[in-house]
Amino acid sequence: MRLLVIRHGESEADIFNVHEGRADFELTDRGHRQAEAMSKYVKENYRVNKIYFSTLKRATQTAKHLATETNSPLYPEEMLMEFNNGLLAGLDRQTANEKYPRVSVPVHSSLYEQESVLMFRYRADFMLSKILSENDSDSTVAVVTHGGMINQLYRAFFRLPVDAAIFFYTGDTGIHEWLSDGNARSVVRANFAPHSI
Repeated sequence: MRLLVIRHGESEADIFNVHEGRADFELTDRGHRQAEAMSKYVKENYRVNKIYFSTLKRATQTAKHLATETNSPLYPEEMLMEFNNGLLAGLDRQTANEKYPRVSVPVHSSLYEQESVLMFRYRADFMLSKILSENDSDSTVAVVTHGGMINQLYRAFFRLPVDAAIFFYTGDTGIHEWLSDGNARSVVRANFAPHSI
């Protein structure tokens, strides 16, 4: 199976320089142009069978661009949403740092009404298992989600420990192309952005 794991385009939160997470901002005009360029590239290079996507606006809007271009069916998945950052959602970074300073806690617990790291990883494991089990081995499936969730999906894909000190960066509409054949898993490309916008 081929997986195209795609981050949403630029959102309003990027302009406002606030903590996004579960704050439900829309794409900017630039973000829409990025999503259009990504969608055209995917249409020209792949035959997408399904699009799973996060239900937050920025990912939903990106996924709709992709569906329009590729004529692929859309499957909304709340479990693909970004990390639930609780009370930090929508706050400017200085205010968030003052009110909610970073504190190290065990992976099973959390602060500030956030979800735990363990629960975030569970959602990624659940969605990866669901997608791999619901689709044929010769399918090409797109997953439109968020930078944090993509990082967790990488960890799930490579079966890394939940507390692994590894981060996989993803830019606006960055495409990660993965192949899964039973237990054999490989990355064809990572964080490829088919635009200069």
